[in-house]
Amino acid sequence: MTLASLIRQAGWDAALPACGQDDVDRMAESAATVAKALAAGTPIYGLTQGFGPLVEFAAESEAEQGASLIAHLGSGQGRPLDPDVCRLIVWLRLVSMRKGFSAVSPEFWHVLAELWNRGFTPAIPRDGTVSASGDLQPLAHAALAYTGHGDAWVRVEDEWTLRPAAEALAALSATPVEWPVREALAFVNGTGASLAATIVNQQSATRLVRAVTLLTARVADLLGANPEHYRPGIAIARGQPGQSTVARWVREQLPPGMSRNPARPLQEPYSLRCAPQVLGAVLDQLDSAGNVLLDEATGCTDNPLTHEGEVLHGGNFHAMPVGLASDQIGLALHQAAYLADRQLALICDPATNGGLPPMLTPRPGRGCGLAGVQISATSFVSRIRQLVYPASLTSLPTNGWNQDHVPMALNGANSVADALDLAWLVVGSLAVGAAQLAAMAGERTRARPWAALAEISPPLAADRPMAGEVRAARDLLADAAGQLFRP
Repeated sequence: MTLASLIRQAGWDAALPACGQDDVDRMAESAATVAKALAAGTPIYGLTQGFGPLVEFAAESEAEQGASLIAHLGSGQGRPLDPDVCRLIVWLRLVSMRKGFSAVSPEFWHVLAELWNRGFTPAIPRDGTVSASGDLQPLAHAALAYTGHGDAWVRVEDEWTLRPAAEALAALSATPVEWPVREALAFVNGTGASLAATIVNQQSATRLVRAVTLLTARVADLLGANPEHYRPGIAIARGQPGQSTVARWVREQLPPGMSRNPARPLQEPYSLRCAPQVLGAVLDQLDSAGNVLLDEATGCTDNPLTHEGEVLHGGNFHAMPVGLASDQIGLALHQAAYLADRQLALICDPATNGGLPPMLTPRPGRGCGLAGVQISATSFVSRIRQLVYPASLTSLPTNGWNQDHVPMALNGANSVADALDLAWLVVGSLAVGAAQLAAMAGERTRARPWAALAEISPPLAADRPMAGEVRAARDLLADAAGQLFRP
């Protein structure tokens, strides 16, 4: 399994298969382990005892505990996570719950899975969890949506809209769910929300690297930069796999037999010469984070767990692996965005763009060309730096000191998602710059995606607002990055 295939399995048109006999046997064994412990009078968190710092107090009603758990955690705030993230969150929890560690009833699991298969998608608020006892608040809001509380995402004619969860359930002729405490615990005590958001971020950041690589090749071609910078021997000498991959991607996009324009320097500025080293390092970090996330997605992260006939109390719900992976994704994506910003600066400066007019305006003095686009790109990079400050460095104790070390993983993933939105705008800004560079060089091509880019951003005969062109170029490059490069 890869993260990309995992996302596809959680897509709108996907379906969770029913529990097989092996699944049912594992789940039954886990439930029997819990039942045996209860019969022996063994204290079990959440079943015989209260939650969090209230674990020292006995719970009088297991039935009441389930409703109480998701009710008191319904304190999340903010706009809902994107629908694809919300669907992935629920998918991750359902996959985890049937592994046979969580004492979950197969019958109850099928109720949740069938609703998910029919498109029921809780709208999950993005703010309000510390990601330590799992992503408690987001997952509780997902559970509450199944009871008819809060909102759900509804897909109509390929468009997502928000509806009251009760209306969404009624449209499916579905009865609101009542959560038993064991299933409620298994659902909310997990890392599913921060994990889903970080998986989506990792995939977007990987596409971003490919898009910047694509633009690197385009700029190098248009300027006539030294293609030696991307020769295989340089990466072979160093031995870094990401560098080798990015250099190969650049070579695949350069014209066959390309040679250096004698007017260009033997060694280009680092933003072009060292692009394989920078983007390759980013790619390696993203791959490393992806491996951590894949391990998390295929594991079980709730509490308590059963294993080989024992009920075990622990802390698999602590999202530190996800939080550190998310922090690294943020730091890495910033480098890709910053490199794109530097390439935009390079082609806007007569000292490095081959003597073309500043800001690539054909009317210096009367026109300003790409001045506004570059200023905005600079702002985007500055804001990215603020957003990717590691969330794991912002831990605060809470929950009566029960949660005295917390990773803030979803906070970090949300910030990284915002940073990615801006990073893609930097890509769009550089793409618009590449279009204007091609126009000034008199270059015409039918090659994808550059012919389409020329239509999006035609030559600047006079200054015009370019915000829409940046967004359209961003979308074009995002699509091209997903199609042109092989792993």
